[in-house]
Amino acid sequence: MPKPTTGTSDESSAKSTRKPEYVSDMLVDLMKAYDVEYVALNPGATVRALHDSIVNYGGNERPEMILCCHEHIALCMAQGYARVTGKPMVTMVHNVAGLLNAMNAIFHGYCSKVPLMILGGTGPMDVSKRRPWIDWIHTALVQGNVVRDIVKWDDQPEGALSAAESFIRGYRVATTEPNGPVYLCFDVELQESSLPSDFNMPDVKNYPGHTPISGDIESLRKVAQRLVESENPVILTDLLGRNPSCVDRLVQLAEMLAIPVVDLGSRFNFPNTHPLDLTGARTEVLKNADLVLALDVEDLYGDLTMSEDDFSHKMSYVISDKTRVIQIGLLDLWIRSWSENYQRLQSVDISIPADTSAALPYLVEFCRDAIRHGKRESEVFGERSQKWKERHDALRTKWQDDAKKTWDQKPISTARLAAEVWDVIKDEDWVLANGTLSGWARKLWTWSQPYQYVGKSGAGSAGYGFSSALGAALAYKHSRKLCVDLQPDGDLLYFSSALWTAASSKIPMMVVMFNNRSYYNDEEHQEHLAVVRKRPVENKGIGIRIDNPPPNFAKLAQSFGLHGEGPIEDPSEVKEALMDAKRIVKEKRSLALVDIVVQPR
Repeated sequence: MPKPTTGTSDESSAKSTRKPEYVSDMLVDLMKAYDVEYVALNPGATVRALHDSIVNYGGNERPEMILCCHEHIALCMAQGYARVTGKPMVTMVHNVAGLLNAMNAIFHGYCSKVPLMILGGTGPMDVSKRRPWIDWIHTALVQGNVVRDIVKWDDQPEGALSAAESFIRGYRVATTEPNGPVYLCFDVELQESSLPSDFNMPDVKNYPGHTPISGDIESLRKVAQRLVESENPVILTDLLGRNPSCVDRLVQLAEMLAIPVVDLGSRFNFPNTHPLDLTGARTEVLKNADLVLALDVEDLYGDLTMSEDDFSHKMSYVISDKTRVIQIGLLDLWIRSWSENYQRLQSVDISIPADTSAALPYLVEFCRDAIRHGKRESEVFGERSQKWKERHDALRTKWQDDAKKTWDQKPISTARLAAEVWDVIKDEDWVLANGTLSGWARKLWTWSQPYQYVGKSGAGSAGYGFSSALGAALAYKHSRKLCVDLQPDGDLLYFSSALWTAASSKIPMMVVMFNNRSYYNDEEHQEHLAVVRKRPVENKGIGIRIDNPPPNFAKLAQSFGLHGEGPIEDPSEVKEALMDAKRIVKEKRSLALVDIVVQPR
């Protein structure tokens, strides 16, 4: 859990001497104690006391308010921010109406396993204090019921001390692995009530976060021995990179035993130019594997199998029936009954519940011991390493060649767009905040540092990407990093008012539109079904294409006072437009958008 601030500076000390008058003031002091930088919200009457305390008691400084035009934007921004910093920013949602608006974004946070602190208001619970109509329709009993299946914990405390303990417990629950959303609902009357004269706020230093679970030591020794003895081990990993220190540990483990690594892409898990990165050859490396080590893999069954095509329900195993499978992670601690995001049950040989950030150091050391006391010759690892390096290099060369083959195509190919963006940003300290251009950014760019890729949504639905990218860029607002959003068109149309927040809060980000003028994934499904049913394939775009009329994203950005250029259809014009956008972001510290019309995939 992120450490609370100590308030040692003169400014902090001066503020800490100010005594809170109201429960809402006390909650602001707790936010300051946990060094909460931002509070994202769409305003409402049931959080008016918290709103006043942040602005007038807290001075709108750490936390600072970020106004959003929809609760979904606020919650998705908080997720992008949490992915970068590892800690929650606070979001505020106005009673039942705001909470219902926020539900899909909360579900994203639940599936993505990021720490979220969601503060809501309700009531007054005392019916004699309610205004007619509005206070009744915006009050629920109890409000947390509506999100209980997609948060780690919810609470609706009564009394000042209960409110303080609720916030402290909520912060600890949200930031304990596996991370996730927490919803705290505060009665309007409670927020606005005066603190008792003898009230003593709990000191957050007395409620530290939990230490990570390292896993059973003897089981880790057994895993190390099996890895060393294995002839063709493979590592699969998906969420390991949420803790950046794990990436270096994984590199150490892979290099020590010459094990190929397949990065499943939910976070940055392994450098893409490392000779043991075989992410583009998952099926190939798994076919010959005698042992698979799965580190923080969410869909182990799905990643060990393959379908006949992208639309088939018929799955077959890539691995042989003799392949041993070992998994390490905490995903079984996350299972809920309502959402079946726990995926299909996969049989394994060893399963170790552990935080990989704590387990990997042990595993690396135990492998060293096993090599030191074993009979494996170092030449074995050397030969294996060389074999995988050659395959890795061949993959990278093929992708470069494939990109060249599509270079002059119109509309512009996804591969060329990825290459053009890379050419513009490669000498910058860049961060990919959202999107991968159908994986081409990983294939053609150099991903060497864990912060360079923020990760993808765990919920797989549109409307998340742009706002999440904005939250990541907010986290880097006061740095010189160049945040890049490879932005799908349909996703931005869900909540395009997030552009206003970008302009209002002066968040610098380079937005490159992946504009295929369609919700194309559904076109592919409709085409498949039409073929199966022997119906006209030509109708696949009805109700899916975004081209009647085509949105002008450049003008949309300009309407909010931001730089917008395009739509660009000529491939030769792309680079200059990207260079202009980069200059705007760097010099004016503002968002700049380039709308580029591309091929469907």
